[in-house]
Amino acid sequence: MLYKLWRSFIKEIQLLKRDSGGIVIIFLMPLLLIITITLIQDSTFKNLEGSKIPIIFIDNDKSEVSKVIKKELETSKTFELVTDYNEKSAEKAVFTGDYQMAIVIPENLTKDLNSNIDSKVQTVVSSFGLEPDSTVTKAVASKAKDIHLYFDPATNAGFKNSVMNAINKMVFEIENKKIYKAFQEQLGTTEDLENKSLITFKEITPNKGKEELMPNSVQHNVPAWALFAIFFIVVPLSINLVKEKSQGTSVRVRVSPTPYYIHILGKTFTYLIICIIQFLLMVAVGIWLFPLMDLPQFDVSGKMLHLLIVTLFAGLAAIGFGVLIGTVSDTQEQSAPFGATSVVVLAAVGGIWVPVFLMPEFMQKIAQFSPMNWGLNAYYDIILRNSGILEIAKELIFLFLFYIAMVTISLLYERKQNAV
Repeated sequence: MLYKLWRSFIKEIQLLKRDSGGIVIIFLMPLLLIITITLIQDSTFKNLEGSKIPIIFIDNDKSEVSKVIKKELETSKTFELVTDYNEKSAEKAVFTGDYQMAIVIPENLTKDLNSNIDSKVQTVVSSFGLEPDSTVTKAVASKAKDIHLYFDPATNAGFKNSVMNAINKMVFEIENKKIYKAFQEQLGTTEDLENKSLITFKEITPNKGKEELMPNSVQHNVPAWALFAIFFIVVPLSINLVKEKSQGTSVRVRVSPTPYYIHILGKTFTYLIICIIQFLLMVAVGIWLFPLMDLPQFDVSGKMLHLLIVTLFAGLAAIGFGVLIGTVSDTQEQSAPFGATSVVVLAAVGGIWVPVFLMPEFMQKIAQFSPMNWGLNAYYDIILRNSGILEIAKELIFLFLFYIAMVTISLLYERKQNAV
């Protein structure tokens, strides 16, 4: 049995050696793809990681409230303030797409806010039958002020809501502090009544207290396009199966004393080696080449064994799919275009190009049936969540069952065809 399996393996190697150009493409194409895509996407991922967005800030108040808002925006990790605009030119710049947004602070915002707060506090104090502090000037409420926000019409609604919520929170905190201060003045007390937060938030991350792990362009593209390359072996594998039919090799295999499944296992071992080599080459690019191109380094410390295990199971799924296509196809004109197109579709549905959470709800459900999505989730669990084998066992089982199902269908189809 082992000898027959070894001879089947040698046969596959000899078949591949006849097409040395195809072998080079199998290894070279994924490397060119990952380098190109990563360079293109790096700036986008940096924006997601916290690169500052330039926005216009116009301060017509030039007092306490506007200075606090400006300071909060400047110290944030989101915005870079541009101040050399007036409101009319800012509106034009935003609506023509030069900037995503503009914030215009109205005149006398601080003064009117103080008057409104003092007026309300004096009313509350008087309602309790207390005499307001005589040293405090009686305040008169004024009309509420509007902070003008201009957004590019193409700006995402989620971005608008997050900005408005952030500014609203700043103003609320300023008002809160001023209200406490106004009560101190009205009641003539020196006790510190400043509002302190009784509840705070502490984010717990999988890296146990270290800097938060965020996916960057390399962490996304190395596993994603390695997976795409692994599944792209469907094309040469299915073509070789069709060649065996046209050249009569499959007939000799069937009449030989070697079971057909040994023939399939030989192909499986051969193409698994190719999958492993593809993955190792892409990891090597991520570790040694990307830093020379001013890209983040791909960190595999303590994760390489788990990544290789996922690669083995993803390779099995790809091989099973290729065996099925090659078995049911009669010509190379059928297997090659269908194999390439189906891999592209599985990649798109599986989240290789567009993250699954950005897809419509019905597409998110469909993505759960893509073997590429199972493999990608397993890679991400290891890279970003430091998961072990037990945590990714479900994805590995799905990939293995996919291989078993594809090979089983191929064997049944082959037996039926031979029985006719």
